[in-house]
Amino acid sequence: MTKFRLFFAATILAFVGLISTAQAQKQVELTLEGTDAMQFTKKELKVKAGQSVKLTLKHTGKLAKAAMGHNFVLLAQGTDVASFGQKAAQARDTEYIPKSEASKILAHTKLIGGGESTTVEFKAPKKGTYTYICSFPGHYALMQGKLIVE
Repeated sequence: MTKFRLFFAATILAFVGLISTAQAQKQVELTLEGTDAMQFTKKELKVKAGQSVKLTLKHTGKLAKAAMGHNFVLLAQGTDVASFGQKAAQARDTEYIPKSEASKILAHTKLIGGGESTTVEFKAPKKGTYTYICSFPGHYALMQGKLIVE
């Protein structure tokens, strides 16, 4: 009888583990909007660790990319946002994604103008809180939020 109980308990634990793994792998689709007022419409997004994320950024404004471009840049924990933003402002040729800071970028979209949208897919990092910004010059001060990974 004891062997049966051990086998049953092990089977249940394995099944629960499979469900948890399947839930973590299920893709979540998120939408984030940027406005001509230099604002993201959401200051907080939530996902599960290891989850596949498909994030669509929509620029709901009317201004052109050269004047009011927006992107989504997910930064590694511990990144100094102001320092990163200053380096990004100098990276015009790479749409304000500084190559020297590549190790601090977990995911990013291309730069878009009013009426446009773009999508990026990435795997959610380990549990914790991560900052996302728009790296267009000067935008990071107002356009930032938190990705909470549970």
